[in-house]
Amino acid sequence: MGMNEKKKKRNNPLKTLVRTILMVITGKVLSEKGNEKMVPYILFLTFLGILYIANIHFAERTVREMNHVNQELKELQSEYITTRSELMYRSKQSHVAEVLEPLGIKESRIPPKKIVTGKK
Repeated sequence: MGMNEKKKKRNNPLKTLVRTILMVITGKVLSEKGNEKMVPYILFLTFLGILYIANIHFAERTVREMNHVNQELKELQSEYITTRSELMYRSKQSHVAEVLEPLGIKESRIPPKKIVTGKK
């Protein structure tokens, strides 16, 4: 075998692949005799391709929703912390006394006394 024959054998699979791709693109695959058997297989591959694309869209939509929910969760956590700290400040005895002073209600400076009855 000469060197030219080796090159032809190496390029032969590539030429066959290119020829097959061109036949699929132009539609000759379906129009030639004997290729009717490939129609169910091609339809099956088309169906799988559509399912694959739909799955990708579903996954992307789910990821977008998850990002939206995580962002909302962070905002709600921040609001919770702010509200909790404000409640703690407003419920302090000194703040309550300060707010009620204009209404005439004053904080008692006398400690409470325990009332003891004879019954136990």
